[in-house]
Amino acid sequence: MKSFLDFIRERAVVGLAIGFILGGAVSQLVNSFINDMINPVVGLLLGQAHGLKNASLPFFGAEILWGNFLVTLINFVIMAMVVFFGFKVLRLEKLDKPKESK
Repeated sequence: MKSFLDFIRERAVVGLAIGFILGGAVSQLVNSFINDMINPVVGLLLGQAHGLKNASLPFFGAEILWGNFLVTLINFVIMAMVVFFGFKVLRLEKLDKPKESK
């Protein structure tokens, strides 16, 4: 049992679990921001106030879902900006202390 507890402590499993939980919460927050605030504005700019995600283009019998791709792209860009500003502008990288060498 001691070996197991040492493994948990050395591998920072608890910190990883906390990071995973907080990552899920931040993801929900960013998704809500995108869906509730960004998509309606982008939809208005593109002339489709309702359902940018469902925007499509017929192409020789196939339907190209460009709106869904655009929503996913916006989601990625905003997520990347949150990570960038979180670590660079707010200097959150200083919170992560380096592992001491033995």
